[in-house]
Amino acid sequence: MKQAAVVAAIFTSLSTTATAATVYDNNDTVIDVGGRAEARFNISKQNKGINNDSNEFKDKSRARLALKGKSAINQQLTAFGKYEAEISDNKDSTVTTRYLYAGLDSQFGAFSYGKQDSAQVMITDFTDILSTFGGDAVDLVDGNKDKRENNFLYVGEFNNLAIAANYIAENNSDTKDSNSVGITAQYSFPFGLNLGAGYVNGNDGVDIDANQFNLAISYQLDNIYAGATYANGKHGDADLNGYELAAAYTFNQFTARGVYNFQQSETNNITTDEVDYFALEGLYKFNKSLRTYIGYKFQQLDAKDDELQAGIRYDF
Repeated sequence: MKQAAVVAAIFTSLSTTATAATVYDNNDTVIDVGGRAEARFNISKQNKGINNDSNEFKDKSRARLALKGKSAINQQLTAFGKYEAEISDNKDSTVTTRYLYAGLDSQFGAFSYGKQDSAQVMITDFTDILSTFGGDAVDLVDGNKDKRENNFLYVGEFNNLAIAANYIAENNSDTKDSNSVGITAQYSFPFGLNLGAGYVNGNDGVDIDANQFNLAISYQLDNIYAGATYANGKHGDADLNGYELAAAYTFNQFTARGVYNFQQSETNNITTDEVDYFALEGLYKFNKSLRTYIGYKFQQLDAKDDELQAGIRYDF
């Protein structure tokens, strides 16, 4: 896969990790298999009534399996595709499709169609860095999110500049009846600084106009990482804005991470805080396959509860 498709792989959540195994490599065709087994739980305080609060324990274990392939068509074209499923450990053992797409890579960029991330994920991932919480404040409209169906995507990389554009077609069998178009760009400086900007326009349901723009910045200096994302937009009659701040420090096999997420809406001159919390997380990697983590969400909104989440994950 050429460089543009490598960029596409980064932000279309090819998250089966570097431990994925190549199970077939012959005649310019490569097939990789990977996944994870992740046992995790969440504890939150549920308000049952006055003086009757209790802690609620929820198992949130899951497993993922992904197949990725690429094959050379000629010197100018390479075909690629991915399927990734997630199995939730509940009484129904629910299986959901996370990603399902295929496309072509060329010297002009990578073109693909299927269930995949919107173009904006390339920069919103600057601050969506935790294994537990975060990534809640800057998805103001549906077309800004990851794992979107009926999604036509283009990604190109030109030296230090990466450009992505996508169109999400409305599905006539879907009562949500939404579509959107988006474009984003990211410029990477050689000293660890990344700058990004993007725009989405479309609708979220029948006759509900939706749009937003995003600005993002990140900086990596040795073991220290910092990122920020800002979004402003409109969803129907509501004016929305949100921002996320993220930081991380890695020391040997341990990484400490923290985020702050905030989102606010204004309708008919009434302002409402929709998202407002801090989250801290510690992650320890035993090796490239096994990691464990624990995170705590400090809610700043009275109507929402603090949460603790912990897990152990094996990547294969």
